[in-house]
Amino acid sequence: MPYTTPLDGLAGKKAPRKPSLFAMLREDVGCVAARDPAANGPLEVLLTYPGVHAIIWHRLANRLWRARLRFAARFLAWFARVLTNVDIHPAATIGRRFFIDHGAGVVIGETAEIGDDVTLYHGVTLGGTSWAPGRRHPTLEDGVLVGCGAKILGPITVGKGARVGANSVVVDPVPPMMTVVGIPGRLVRAPAERRRVSGRIDLDHHLMPDPVGEAVAELLDRIDFLEARLAHRDGREGRTTPQEDHHEPA
Repeated sequence: MPYTTPLDGLAGKKAPRKPSLFAMLREDVGCVAARDPAANGPLEVLLTYPGVHAIIWHRLANRLWRARLRFAARFLAWFARVLTNVDIHPAATIGRRFFIDHGAGVVIGETAEIGDDVTLYHGVTLGGTSWAPGRRHPTLEDGVLVGCGAKILGPITVGKGARVGANSVVVDPVPPMMTVVGIPGRLVRAPAERRRVSGRIDLDHHLMPDPVGEAVAELLDRIDFLEARLAHRDGREGRTTPQEDHHEPA
């Protein structure tokens, strides 16, 4: 039997075609209705949503960057930042159906990679932690949701379907389908504990547990228990017997 490789089965098959720029922009506008209950139709979204404007400008700037028109790409990215208050480096890789809700104060670095169906809220930073060339920024896989004010720093990966709580600072990789909160970010919630919302994303990104508070509460309970035991022991040792209370007459 002749030797075959896994690639042999792909012979003659065409790679899936990348959607056109227009098709991606239509998806970027169309996905908003499923993620923002305030959206009142595609025309309103297209004309009044700065997060949508930011991704439209970025997709154009990214095409210029990949065509090696670097100055034109950077100028277009700067112009988009002036208009939208969203700073996306033109080299950043962003997948399909990307949405920035409220579109204010978001920063996405040069080597950041974002998958499909990702949602960011205002104030999110995908930042770098090194001056060295190469990958310096995070990778967000498909379906990630990042709450407002969260910072994800360094060349780490946030796994598919993961959620980052508001104002968290994430510096370590996040496994798929997990939730991370706090400073620094800690894993706190598994997929089975999440609320299911049919056909829409779960907007309850404020309902996050407090792992630090829970740990402090456990310590306080333990201290109360130990103090109660110590008081009980001291009470028993301080109690005298009838023989000890009897004094012989002089």
